[in-house]
Amino acid sequence: MGIHSALDRFVTDYIQAHHDASQPMVLQFDQNWPSPCYQQQGEQDEWVPWLPVRQNQHATLTDFEQALDLKVNPQLSEYFTCYWSENLNAKTPRGNLQLLLPWNQADFERLQQNLIGHVLMKRRLKQPETLFFAVTDEDDFFISIDNASGRVMLEQVGLEPTEVLAENLVEFLQQLQPRI
Repeated sequence: MGIHSALDRFVTDYIQAHHDASQPMVLQFDQNWPSPCYQQQGEQDEWVPWLPVRQNQHATLTDFEQALDLKVNPQLSEYFTCYWSENLNAKTPRGNLQLLLPWNQADFERLQQNLIGHVLMKRRLKQPETLFFAVTDEDDFFISIDNASGRVMLEQVGLEPTEVLAENLVEFLQQLQPRI
């Protein structure tokens, strides 16, 4: 199973969990923050349905890689270029988290800026380069991929990650359960 398949499974389970719990997937419409995820147009701040949508023109991390003279672990590139989506809540045996996904192209660019800042901080601290893709319910902790090994790590801000959550992103995604 690849990253796209693992994400497809999680997204399908996420949508089904909302349906089973009679919890519609809605958010406030923002005409200044367009996205293919909106299932209908609305008035500003009106609650409208949304769904994660597969990217049909794949975004790339080429500019990010060039800015840092860094080859991004292919797992992360596949992950961030698979879906346009609101962040998705999940739970693992280790705890709750929120998968970070780009809402639109502008959000994808903002995400890359945040990743650049993160990598520059890791370099300044002389720590192995990691790339985050999820946040936890604990304020100072997030989930990242070790760029060299591809392992999924629990990381505390400013510190080297020490806890391996999975050997790769597919393995990690397969552990996730939707959280409503």
